[in-house]
Amino acid sequence: MASQTEIGVVYGGAIVQGLALVTFPAASSIFTSPDGFGFDSTRYGTMFVPQVVLAISASALAPRLARRLGLRRVLLAGFASNVLSMTLLAASALLLGAHDIAFGVLLLATAALGFGFGATVMALNTYAEAFFPATVDRAVLVLNALLGVGTALAPVLVAAVLALGAWWLLPVVVACVFGLIFVIAWKEPLRAESAAGAAAASGWTALPPRFWLYAAAVFVYGILETLNGNWAILYLSSERGVPARGAAFALAAFWVMVTLGRVAIAMISRLVDARLIYAALPIALFLTFQVAAHVHEETGGNIAFGLAGLACSAFLPLSISFGGREYPELSAVMAGELIAFYQLGYGVAAFGIGPLHGPAGVALATIFAAGSLVAVPLVVIAYLITRRRL
Repeated sequence: MASQTEIGVVYGGAIVQGLALVTFPAASSIFTSPDGFGFDSTRYGTMFVPQVVLAISASALAPRLARRLGLRRVLLAGFASNVLSMTLLAASALLLGAHDIAFGVLLLATAALGFGFGATVMALNTYAEAFFPATVDRAVLVLNALLGVGTALAPVLVAAVLALGAWWLLPVVVACVFGLIFVIAWKEPLRAESAAGAAAASGWTALPPRFWLYAAAVFVYGILETLNGNWAILYLSSERGVPARGAAFALAAFWVMVTLGRVAIAMISRLVDARLIYAALPIALFLTFQVAAHVHEETGGNIAFGLAGLACSAFLPLSISFGGREYPELSAVMAGELIAFYQLGYGVAAFGIGPLHGPAGVALATIFAAGSLVAVPLVVIAYLITRRRL
């Protein structure tokens, strides 16, 4: 039985991880503004490449590392890497006049965040499944809802520190909180290594054919979520004339609704078959991209991205919990590899949209409209996953 402190480390760590993950895109106005770092859209997108590479590597390798070193050490390594990332981000504020050097520091910061996210989220999902084996779906949904709480807080807090003229305060605070959680986790046994080790024993060779359905689902979902999460602020501010603070609140609305949707679905999953919800979410995503592509002012942006957040809400956590429930002996492997494929989708949208919007000159409104086309295969994949009783 896990102690209250151990449960607090896992679920509290999810909040802070969400906060760290969105700190970079929430501060996009700092990175792209002439008064900030002055990056163009291509360089801004390139900034996330190390994050994606390290997140994929960490997610894919974390189950094997958990088997050899213990899941607890993987979690601690993830926490430490997040501290490094936030520290480097805060330190980059000293380099506003040296954009090329600052860009190199930020690449290191996003790389550290990628490793921290991949290792931490894989470990947190595995702990949630191990701590609450009788209610896996709900445990994973709640964990990811708390991850969403952090992601929802980031844009609001960035707007607040921007108003104070000290945007670097947020990464400093996040680094300190991560450091505190690291110290607490260091003192706790966090026993789930045996289950994680058995699950990770066979690695890729043990993955069943249906894993690739789940992998395809979270890959496409990663593209769609990141299109909203990384490019909403630039879209609204550069093409729709929404002030930076208003665009930040639209991004906050997206993450708030992701969080509320996860909480609501965790509650109603007792009454409504989670498979029906899972199959409906991609259809909702198809519709919300059309709404987002046609907004023209701040209120419309808040509504559009709030609806998009609701449509995104439970898809990733349900993919992880469905996979873990279908193949319980491979839960750690499934969690790690699915997060890796999610990060691969994240990378496609985080980096790929930069060249499309910059050198190719494609409007972000057009790119958002095309998001509906990307959602179509997700509808098909979700149907194929849910037609089998889980």
